[in-house]
Amino acid sequence: MNTPAHVIFNLALLSRNPNHPKTSAIVVGALIPDLVMLLFYGWHKMIGTAEQQIWSLEYYRPFWQAWIDSFNSIPLILLAMLISWKMRWQLMLLLFASMLLHCLGDLPLHHDDAHRHFFPFLEWKFASPVSYWDPNYYGNLFGPLEILLVLAASTYLWREAPLRLWIAPLLGIYLTFQVYVALVWA
Repeated sequence: MNTPAHVIFNLALLSRNPNHPKTSAIVVGALIPDLVMLLFYGWHKMIGTAEQQIWSLEYYRPFWQAWIDSFNSIPLILLAMLISWKMRWQLMLLLFASMLLHCLGDLPLHHDDAHRHFFPFLEWKFASPVSYWDPNYYGNLFGPLEILLVLAASTYLWREAPLRLWIAPLLGIYLTFQVYVALVWA
């Protein structure tokens, strides 16, 4: 899934009181698993690496894969959730729950770009038969389906007036990203 989609879905699944600081924990937790990847991409764009080289060579370097997979590791997130629960750190527990939802959302939607979701304990990657973006793995079906689900979740969240402050910019970022993908990667 695209990063802004994770935020919108996690808000729809976890947010009950939009005025509460928990909303920020959900948003940050939904962003963290992709943060290293966004930093990686931003770095390579800043130094002028060609788009093709970023995603065919640089992304697969062991250093970047280890960092990216560390933030997508279900066992590490579950450990952090357990510690947060034991320490009664409710905001941290919610943040890690949002990270976990992000990873569970990614697990069935990545093929060639799958993460090692059980890193550092297993090197194994689940190469899903479905991709949210790659037309070789039904991305031409699941990409538009993601857009429809994001619009549905945004509509659901819009009914909570305070969440509109979150949803309007998130939806704008999401749709801008869709245009960027269509122009740069298509």
